[in-house]
Amino acid sequence: MSVWKSELFCTAFNKQQLPPPGPHEIVFVGRSNVGKSTLINALLGRKIAKVSSKPGKTRSINFYNVDAEPHKFSLVDLPGYGYAARGMDERRSWWKLIDDYFSQDRPISYVVHLIDFRHGPLANDNELTGWLDRMEMPRIVVFTKGDKISPGKRKGQYNTIMRAGIDSILPPFVTSGVNDAEMAKLRDGIEEVLSEMIKLDAQEAR
Repeated sequence: MSVWKSELFCTAFNKQQLPPPGPHEIVFVGRSNVGKSTLINALLGRKIAKVSSKPGKTRSINFYNVDAEPHKFSLVDLPGYGYAARGMDERRSWWKLIDDYFSQDRPISYVVHLIDFRHGPLANDNELTGWLDRMEMPRIVVFTKGDKISPGKRKGQYNTIMRAGIDSILPPFVTSGVNDAEMAKLRDGIEEVLSEMIKLDAQEAR
């Protein structure tokens, strides 16, 4: 089982605070209250991302250096989207920061799109998917809060969501945020896709 070393190296609240591009950036994005910070902590094996009891509280883009031998990458944690309790001006500023990030010439390998397994893709998830499609941005879909569905109903829920259509490089992962075996599978998947992306970049550079 792979073990990753990680550290938070930048927190950006505006375009001017975004760090210089790194070698490879893997972007994590999802709705507010999808359990993104919990999943990142479980994935990295340490409490490094702040978990808030109030959805939508994260207002910055957080960058983590990750050493996944033999590759190194930046895990980029974007603010959650779609939380209605925030004011319209505040939500616009969040989306502007995200747009500023994607508008830069950054080495984004792919996006990890987190979706609540209980609900499947909601309107805001579909809006994000359309946005990523227009940018031709590849992605891995990860379902969170899988433990909220009883074991006997998980397969049916998975199949129902998949029939509606999910664009993911690998078959979507179902996670509960604290299960070590699930995190090991997700780490392997992230490394597998990153390795393929690096190979493709090397071929295109020849």
